Amino acid sequence: MRDPRLLAKPPVCRLGCHALVRNRRGDVLLVDPDYMDGLILPGGAAKPNEPPQLAAARHLHAETGLHLRLTDILAVDFTPADRYLERLNLVFDGGTVRDTTRLTVPPQHRSGLLGARFVPVRDLPAHMAPAQFARVTEALANRTLPALLHGQRTR
Repeated sequence: MRDPRLLAKPPVCRLGCHALVRNRRGDVLLVDPDYMDGLILPGGAAKPNEPPQLAAARHLHAETGLHLRLTDILAVDFTPADRYLERLNLVFDGGTVRDTTRLTVPPQHRSGLLGARFVPVRDLPAHMAPAQFARVTEALANRTLPALLHGQRTR
């Protein structure tokens, strides 16, 4: 039974959906947004009722030109609402791409990005804010959770 009072005013929590993609050398794909200092994982907010793995894949494609299937979650990161709009952030496993993979970043005036590049893991602290680096470090720990849609794996 559904209680209409529960749906009258649902809680507001934007969902951040990100992809961790590596090349064969193990370098991590990062984007350079013009609206904040440091590099971050490709990704962004999910639209209302958009499955998070599809949101992450949509942002990954829009920001880098990569079409990848994202099925497993590598990290879940809650951020207090006083700092960022996306309070709950999911990092999906984008797998490994060839070292020669070409990235296509849209013009800055459309994307808000200055560029994208693969960064060696040892160099991540020099390129990322501490909280972003911590998120990536946890995502690199080789633990996964399946991303489910109505209790079913998305394949």
